[in-house]
Formats: sequence, C-alpha cells, structure tokens
Amino acid sequence: MDYTIPEGSRVLINIWVIGRDANIWSEPEKFIPERFLVKTVDVKGGDFEVIPFGAGRRICPGMPLAVRMVPLVLGSLLNQFKWRLPDEMERNGDDMSEKFGVTLVKAVPLCAIPVHV
Repeated sequence: MDYTIPEGSRVLINIWVIGRDANIWSEPEKFIPERFLVKTVDVKGGDFEVIPFGAGRRICPGMPLAVRMVPLVLGSLLNQFKWRLPDEMERNGDDMSEKFGVTLVKAVPLCAIPVHV
C-alpha cells in the first residue's frame, strides 16, 4: 500500500479502530451482538475483523481456557442470579465515557448487583 517501514521498526496495530471500521461493520459504534450470528469470524487470529486474543506468535496462551470457560461461567451467573443496577445508575443511566491508558477502560466502572433467584 505504498508504505515504507524501516527495517527493525515496531509497528503497533490499533485493534480498537479495526473493530469500529465502517467498511467491515454496519453501525460499528453500536453494541449489536447479533451481528455475529450472520458473520463467521474466527476470534483465534485468522480473521482481522476481531482479534480479542491477538494473532500469530503473540497470541494469548490462555485463549483455549477463555473460549471454554467464559461461556460456562457467564451462563451460570445469568442462570442463578437476577441482576440489577444501583439506584443512582438506574436513575441517571450508565456513564459510557472512556479513560485512555495502555488499554481502553470505562472511566466509571460498571457496578451490577446480583440478587439470588
């Protein structure tokens, strides 16, 4: 693509921008998990639309554990508890502003209260 990258350079890939590319995703700024039902995307580094675990030699060694255990733990938590937001967050809504650092995190962490079913 007509880029000249000097030998020995370190190239940092901005995955946040890739995940919000309007050429790949319709309405990339919206949370629409259903979009993955119609699109076959490999999260193991084969497709570059989503790279949650990295790719190539630098892929996360904990990926197999995460791919198996996160759905199990999440399903158990959703099955055993009813979840609610704190009263203040119910009234004012969730603050979705971001705080930039080495990673991108929410400026105000999400707080959810489990209520045993």
